Amino acid sequence: MSSPLPKWLMHRYVILWRSFHTAEFSHDDAAYALEESNPMLTSVILSGLKRAGWLMMRLDPADSRKRLYSVKTPERAINEIGIKS
Repeated sequence: MSSPLPKWLMHRYVILWRSFHTAEFSHDDAAYALEESNPMLTSVILSGLKRAGWLMMRLDPADSRKRLYSVKTPERAINEIGIKS
């Protein structure tokens, strides 16, 4: 279930949505799209989005040490917020 995002995190969600839509992406892909050179900040962003339910994560089948991410559609996330309320 998704929950509302703070403005700073919503801004990053929009960047990821515009870059990837429903396609999967890696941590490095996210850092490039967000123009973030600090990997720790990228991790904080991805963690915050995952915790709020706007980002899905799975292990990379080729290398279980890596993760693959995808963002939920805005419609799905907002509908989930409405159901939760």
